[in-house]
Amino acid sequence: MLKDSKYTLPRRWPGIAGAFAMLLLAVLLTFEAEDPVRVSVASEEAAAPPVSVIPVAAGDTRARVSAFAELRPRWNAAIRSAVSGRITAVLDTALAGQRVEAGETLFTIERTAFETAVAAAELQLEEARLVLWQAENAVTLAKGEFARSGTEAPNDLALRLPQLRIAQRSVASAEAQLRAAERQLDDTTVIAPFAGIVTQRLVSLGQTVTAGEALLQLSDDREYELTVELQQHDWDLLAHPIVGTEVALFHRDGTAMGAARVRQGGGFLDPQTRQRQVFLAVTDGDGTLLAGDFVRASFTGRLIPRTLELPESVLTRTGHVWFVDADNHLQRFEPDILLRTDERLVIRAPKELDAALVALTPLASFLPGQRVNPLTRG
Repeated sequence: MLKDSKYTLPRRWPGIAGAFAMLLLAVLLTFEAEDPVRVSVASEEAAAPPVSVIPVAAGDTRARVSAFAELRPRWNAAIRSAVSGRITAVLDTALAGQRVEAGETLFTIERTAFETAVAAAELQLEEARLVLWQAENAVTLAKGEFARSGTEAPNDLALRLPQLRIAQRSVASAEAQLRAAERQLDDTTVIAPFAGIVTQRLVSLGQTVTAGEALLQLSDDREYELTVELQQHDWDLLAHPIVGTEVALFHRDGTAMGAARVRQGGGFLDPQTRQRQVFLAVTDGDGTLLAGDFVRASFTGRLIPRTLELPESVLTRTGHVWFVDADNHLQRFEPDILLRTDERLVIRAPKELDAALVALTPLASFLPGQRVNPLTRG
């Protein structure tokens, strides 16, 4: 037994020495990994996560109020026949899609019956004038007889004055009937009452129409109207009075489309929406506007003091805005939103906040008083 121990023990020393060496290497690596400087930096970075911020400062903001509205033609009417008769001509100006100027001829209607009526009215007028001349002559003779006799006429009948007045009224009536007959004769030529585009033709050549029957649909393409509805909050942001002021117009894709003029508005509330209505007048000089299109009307409002202009991304779902204070700690407040324009918010600046670093994209994990590392963005 002693002989086996004598020769076995020395063979174990190399294994023990190797294990001791590996233990020593593990200890050295542990000390290297737990370098106090690196631990401190890692701890500091974990305690102060980076946060993207934008610098803002309180200032005055010119309010702008926008609303969408439908562009409607000022004049849009069904042109109707004023007389009855057979259509004898349909001009090219009456075809659908054609643009016409005010006063251009659209249709002509058979004139014979109306020319006869004019001739009869002219004859009646001449007869009334003859009767009037006879009555005037009779009055003159009656006055002369009483003057020669040196007596005074007992009444107007003795001077034939009632007959004179009737004759005068007959002439006036005949003149009015002649004017009416001439007007009906003129109405056999149907003209455009205003400039615009024929959107629909409703009758054809040779068709007999009655008075009041629709002939075509004419829509103005130069003068337009807009009815914009504003909430009370937006109405209060405008610089009053607004009548006569200009309003910028934009297409739905943001393209500028000229300007409109405020004709009237704000005098009553719409019974359905309970909003104020503003009526705008638009003159399209270059033909870029189209009836029925939706445009954005942008009003220039009043100057609002002490405001902050921020991107919409700074507003959390709970309605708060986070900012970093002078000690790099997170703080939050509930903003008083004055208006929203072009994906930006205009809020009233808190009394204690003249300038701040506002968190650009706040996270749900933010906590009040949490220390962060602010990274400024443009």
